[in-house]
Amino acid sequence: MKPTDLQPDEFPAYFATYLNQVSDEYTLIEELEISVHRFIKFVQNIPLDKFDYRYAEGKWTIKDIIQHIIDSERVFAYRALRFARYDKTALPGFEENDYVEAANANKRSIQDLLSEMLIVRQATLSLFKSFATELLVEKGIASNNSVSVRALGFAIIGHQNHHQRVFEERYL
Repeated sequence: MKPTDLQPDEFPAYFATYLNQVSDEYTLIEELEISVHRFIKFVQNIPLDKFDYRYAEGKWTIKDIIQHIIDSERVFAYRALRFARYDKTALPGFEENDYVEAANANKRSIQDLLSEMLIVRQATLSLFKSFATELLVEKGIASNNSVSVRALGFAIIGHQNHHQRVFEERYL
């Protein structure tokens, strides 16, 4: 299964920003495995003085963004779990700015953040590998939008890729 297999009714329009940043070269599981290592290698090559840099007042640091990617992955994976278990309860959104402020990522080392990211991705991989094929197209409501389990998986990757591009364009 690849991102081009997704149907328009499987994700909200704003997800297209993320889904368009996922390569069709690999399957969902392959890209979940590969992309985290690609991202970690990219981050490890960022100069140390850039991790606490903000390109404008009120913007997040690279550490803040890495924590945001981790938190978002946890939220998306939780949604995928709920929908794959036929839970039709509508799920609320989350306020990303509140999460970033509460996380205190800037007090952590970059290695600690990257270690957490890898652990979270391993859990996400285990979860998505456990889903039977027919469960990947199950849908639920999150943030007032219908979304499928597989769209959430691709959004995890695309969200990470989106922020890597932001690093390249605005931080480095």
